[in-house]
Amino acid sequence: MSSVIHTSRLTKHYGRVHALDGLDLTVDEGQIHGFLGPNGAGKSTTIRILLGLARKTAGEASVFGREPWGDAVALHRRIAYVPGDVSVWPNLSGGEAIDLMARLRGVSRHDPTYLEEKARLAEAFQFDPRKKGRAYSKGNRQKVALIAAFAVPAELYILDEPTSGLDPLMEVMFRREIARVRAAGATVLLSSHILSEVEQLCDRVSIIRAGRIVETGTLAELRHLTRTEVSFEGTDAAAAAAIAGAHDVVVEEGRVRFTVDSDAVPGILPTLAARNAAGLRIAPPSLEELFLRHYGDELGSAASPGEQLSSLESTGAVR
Repeated sequence: MSSVIHTSRLTKHYGRVHALDGLDLTVDEGQIHGFLGPNGAGKSTTIRILLGLARKTAGEASVFGREPWGDAVALHRRIAYVPGDVSVWPNLSGGEAIDLMARLRGVSRHDPTYLEEKARLAEAFQFDPRKKGRAYSKGNRQKVALIAAFAVPAELYILDEPTSGLDPLMEVMFRREIARVRAAGATVLLSSHILSEVEQLCDRVSIIRAGRIVETGTLAELRHLTRTEVSFEGTDAAAAAAIAGAHDVVVEEGRVRFTVDSDAVPGILPTLAARNAAGLRIAPPSLEELFLRHYGDELGSAASPGEQLSSLESTGAVR
């Protein structure tokens, strides 16, 4: 499988600030790749370099085997980009703005296939293309960019918090469009602070911290790096603690809970069966937990993972 995006030891310095400090990222063809990290981690800088909007300081960066800074015009014909904070021309209608962006990607606004797709997407996203840009809310400005991106087929979609400002129903429509373009063979680099969205959509995930990739792999691969939670009905913590590999045993609300290394789960199942464990639940680590392995220390050890993630999202840190 060939790679669509590849960076090696990529660095970007703004004076004394090292926005990227040796970033290694590979996104394979046909893959939906999640790109996670809080503000300041280097996500947006990486995306700007991949789009040819910023020049790298050192290292390598390629998109479709070409250097983005020197081949930006040619590459943009093959790329659809949606930022997290969309601005539109105040005196153009939404439909006119979408047509203009289609023309920039080489498609005539009179093309029948394009017109059909634009109308379908406007209906799906419940979008009125007749209003002027100045009248649009944040969510509707986001819809302008999404419809423009999906109305013209692209080989690569670079999406930087694309559902920012959308309501849950529109997020569902977004996921359907991602499934559609993926089925057509497109590649997607998805940066999102909605971890459940990434968990549901992405084949692979890369977590960036301080300008470097600190974790990358499929969710299944990453889950083997942390522990799985096991719980069942009961009150005997001592018996659970005696199970080989059990950690952090607690009893809460009539259930015994403990964690076990993910690759050791099959080995404890016969023991649980022999003890007739009722109401057995096995919950693999969520993307939230995987993310907080690298960023939980920034929020203080006293907070629970759920509280930590809420703090990240409320402050806009998970970006």
